Amino acid sequence: MDEPGWALVTRDGLFRFQGETLRCALGKGGVVPATRKQEGDGATPAARMPLRRVLYRADRGLAPACAVAVEPLAPADGWCDDAGDRAYNRPVQLPFDGRHEALWRMDAVYDIIGILGWNDDPVERGRGSAIFLHIARPDLGPTEGCVALALPDLRRVLAAGLRGISVSAG
Repeated sequence: MDEPGWALVTRDGLFRFQGETLRCALGKGGVVPATRKQEGDGATPAARMPLRRVLYRADRGLAPACAVAVEPLAPADGWCDDAGDRAYNRPVQLPFDGRHEALWRMDAVYDIIGILGWNDDPVERGRGSAIFLHIARPDLGPTEGCVALALPDLRRVLAAGLRGISVSAG
């Protein structure tokens, strides 16, 4: 992609940024057109998504260098994925009564989380939540709809000034 700071992600799991091509993990439901993205489908939306901010586990590593705001995670941080809740697709504090995802995880996939601008301005209930750029599992196994990179690759693209990603349906 020619726009500075933007990466192009293809449905076959390639992440192209600043002349480099990396492998990435995508949703277990594949890549779907943005108009068909639904909560719980496990798909990555084909969309242009700006990188809003980055969260990280300070107890597991240094803050990543980024072109966007960086904030440490806390054990009570979560993300609402309950389409019936008014906090849908927003950060929440745990304990939380609605369906949610804990961001402070035992595995390492959320040690660095890039919050992507998907269904957040405005939020439409049921169109998908918690679409993040995060650390991939060692085998690059599929995500629940996020885009995931190996830790060294994620740190490198963030430090190089990543501002967003465009996921291609083609």
